[in-house]
Amino acid sequence: MTYVVIDNCIACKYTDCVEVCPVDCFYEGENMLVIHPDECIDCGVCEPECPADAIRPDTEPGMEAWVEFNRKFSEMWPVIITKKDPLPDAEDRDGETGKRDKYFSEAPGEGG
Repeated sequence: MTYVVIDNCIACKYTDCVEVCPVDCFYEGENMLVIHPDECIDCGVCEPECPADAIRPDTEPGMEAWVEFNRKFSEMWPVIITKKDPLPDAEDRDGETGKRDKYFSEAPGEGG
């Protein structure tokens, strides 16, 4: 089992989760985070830290595509271990549907 970041992180990018991760398996894109599924140790401490409820176990139905999505971008983006401010419209975008098609960017974040 692993945990993955899903579309509710897009355009919010809360980073509360990165500070509690004991193995530093979060990676930062321009407008979201992902978890490297091969580095995640399945501890689950990140899941309750996410204000946007954007972290899920891969055992939930329909998560296979998100595992591959997280894998792909964690290999392209820099690691992030330090909490940063969320994106300016995070509160407005939290819970919005269709965020992957509307807002997702493949560009890397700064990491750090």
